[in-house]
Amino acid sequence: MNLAAAWTSVDDRAAGDFWCMLEDRRPGLLPQREASLFFAAFGGLVAGGDDRAGRAALLMVLGRAYRRYDLLPHATTVGDALLAILARHAPPPLWTTVWERAVDRTTHAVRRAAARVGDGPAWWPAEVIGHERPSPGVAILTVRPWRRLPHHPGQAVPVCTPRLPGRWRWLSPANAPRADGTVELHVRAVPAGTVSHRLVHEVRPGELLWLGPPGNTGLRLDPRRAGDLLLVAGGTGLAPLRALVEQVATAPDGRRVTLVVGARAFVDLYDAIALDKLQCAHDWLTIVPAFSDDPCAGPAEQGDALTIALDHHRPGQDIYLCGPPAMLVGARSRLLALGIPAARLHTPATFT
Repeated sequence: MNLAAAWTSVDDRAAGDFWCMLEDRRPGLLPQREASLFFAAFGGLVAGGDDRAGRAALLMVLGRAYRRYDLLPHATTVGDALLAILARHAPPPLWTTVWERAVDRTTHAVRRAAARVGDGPAWWPAEVIGHERPSPGVAILTVRPWRRLPHHPGQAVPVCTPRLPGRWRWLSPANAPRADGTVELHVRAVPAGTVSHRLVHEVRPGELLWLGPPGNTGLRLDPRRAGDLLLVAGGTGLAPLRALVEQVATAPDGRRVTLVVGARAFVDLYDAIALDKLQCAHDWLTIVPAFSDDPCAGPAEQGDALTIALDHHRPGQDIYLCGPPAMLVGARSRLLALGIPAARLHTPATFT
């Protein structure tokens, strides 16, 4: 049995025992109400078995938690408490030395993360107040954080459902900050994506989600530039780019925005109603659909999103791209080969 498999078998009592052990060793170190979420995140990070983006989300959340609760001077106490709980709850065989090394590596990684994540809450509880399924395998969730989430258009936030505690995934809000504080999240259920599957198919209004600290992805608008924009979206990569459109709409400055939205066919254009409303409301906005596999599409709409976007490219535009890996692979080199300056190209950063 590997560490990840051993961790999944740890029972529900372990989080409570972990907090009690911490409280015995260092009273007041961690609030009891936060202990379960912290334990799930820390143990999941120690056990590994996640992809690089999921690990980066966990490090963002835990780095902030260590700063928030001043855990860095007591990192050894926290790690020792986890080891003691694993010895009590994890099934045999328990490779003590392997777990110790994993805890040590994780503690060092969290220390490094804490040095760069800044201060503030580690997580925001948020109620799901809307759950729509506009297209097969895609959900639009509207959530209301219990306290305002300080996000900016183009950022991403780690998201966790209590259905899978300790598993955090990056999602980009599809809206600029709203007066009521609500956040819209677009989720596609991907193969083997346990978190995305639950968010799309199981989560319902009234449930709780956890949102982690917003992180920059390379898609925020540069405040020093006010030129026209060419936004190229594929699938749920539309979310952060729609947020950029909403940002421009809050303070129109004369720039023109072209948003190319890629999908396989018209039925996959999951956010069509919201896009129509945006285009009707703003004469500076042009929305262009791009269908890669729809014989009913018009000639100007047939093709992949980047190819269609190049038909709408004008000198001086800043280009933002977001979509599935297949869309982004080679996109930057293709655009550079066409003579588009690197400073005008914006693609999502890879979380590592």
